[in-house]
Amino acid sequence: MIHELQNFYLEQKEPLKSCYLALQGIIKDFDEHITEHWKYKLPFFYFKGKPFCYLWCDKKTNEPYIGVVKGDRINHPLLEQGNRKKMKIIRINPCADIPVESISEILHLAAEFY
Repeated sequence: MIHELQNFYLEQKEPLKSCYLALQGIIKDFDEHITEHWKYKLPFFYFKGKPFCYLWCDKKTNEPYIGVVKGDRINHPLLEQGNRKKMKIIRINPCADIPVESISEILHLAAEFY
C-alpha cells in the first residue's frame, strides 16, 4: 500500500508532481492527527481515524484538486460542489502559487466536524 502511495507522487509529470507533493505537505502539516492512506486508488487523508480529504485530478482540465469529505457542510468561496452530494473540491492551478491560507481555512472548517 505504501508503495502505491509513493508511486502516485513519483509517477506524476511536472508541474503536477511538485503541486501534489506541496499539497501533501500542507495537509499532513495541518494537524498531528492527520494520516495518509492509499484508498480508492488515490491519496486519502484521515483525521483522527476518519476520512477527511483526498487528492485527485480533474480528468477534463487536468487540474489537481483537494476533495473535502464533509465539504457539503462548509461554505467557502473556493469550494465547488459540482454533482457531488457530500464532497466539495478546491481546484489548484499547478502553475500558480498554491493558496495555502485558503486551504488552511478550509481544513480548519472541516476539522470542526470531527
